[in-house]
Amino acid sequence: MNEPAASMPPGAARSQPLMSIGEVLAQLRVEFPDTTISKLRFLEAEGLVEPQRTPAGYRKYSWDDVARLRFVLTAQRDQYLPLRVIREQLAEWDSSPDGAGRPRPTLVAVGPGGEVPHRAPADPEQVESASVRLSRTDLVARSGIEESTLGELERLGVVVSSPPGWYDGDALIIARAVAGLAAYGLEPRHLRAFRTAADREAGLFAQLLLPLARQSDPAARARAAETARELVALSQQLHAALVRVGLRSTLGR
Repeated sequence: MNEPAASMPPGAARSQPLMSIGEVLAQLRVEFPDTTISKLRFLEAEGLVEPQRTPAGYRKYSWDDVARLRFVLTAQRDQYLPLRVIREQLAEWDSSPDGAGRPRPTLVAVGPGGEVPHRAPADPEQVESASVRLSRTDLVARSGIEESTLGELERLGVVVSSPPGWYDGDALIIARAVAGLAAYGLEPRHLRAFRTAADREAGLFAQLLLPLARQSDPAARARAAETARELVALSQQLHAALVRVGLRSTLGR
C-alpha cells in the first residue's frame, strides 16, 4: 500500500502541537480544494480517523491523523477507491510491525491567519466538478472540439450548460473525451447510447441516495455525497470490465 510521503523526521510529530479541525482543513485544501468540515466529520464517523477530543468536546488532530486523511483523500481522488477498500488498507497499515514509525505527511505551511501559499488553479478533473465555471469559448478552447461539435453535443443532451452559457468540470471532461473518440472516427451522434445508459444508472443510484440527501443532518448529506462518489467509481469499473469482455468476445481474444 502506498503511504503518505514523509516530510518530518521520525518522532518529530510528538513535539508538534495538535491541530484544530479548521487548521487541518486549511492544510488539506491546498491539495484537495473540495474538502469541507462536513467531509472530515464524515470520515471520522466512518472510522477512518479518530482525532482526540478536548474536555469541551473539540477535535484535535495529530500529524498521524492528517497523514491518514491525506491517504484517504488521495486514494479517492486518484484511484477512485471505495471507503471499504481504503478502510482495509488503513487497517493493514495500522497492524504492520513498523506502524509506530509511519512516515509523516507532506503538508504546505499555513500562516498565522490561516492563509496558504499561492497555488495555480487546479484542473477541473482535480476539483469538485460542479464548482468549475467555464464559458462556451473556454470550453471549446480547452477541450479541443469545434464549436459545431459542442452544438451537436448540446442538441443530443450529452453536454448541458447550467446556468445557460456556462459549463462545469464534467462538461469539460465529456468534451475532451469526445475529442479523443473523434480521433478514432466516433461522432457525437454515436454517443447518444452513452447518455441513455448514464441516465438509467443515475436514476438507479438516485433511488439509493435520496433518502440520505433529503435529510437535514449535514452528516447524512455528506454520507450521500460520499456514497455517490463510490457508486460512480464502481460503475466506471463495471463498465470498463464489461466493455473489455465484450471486445474479447467479438475479437476472439
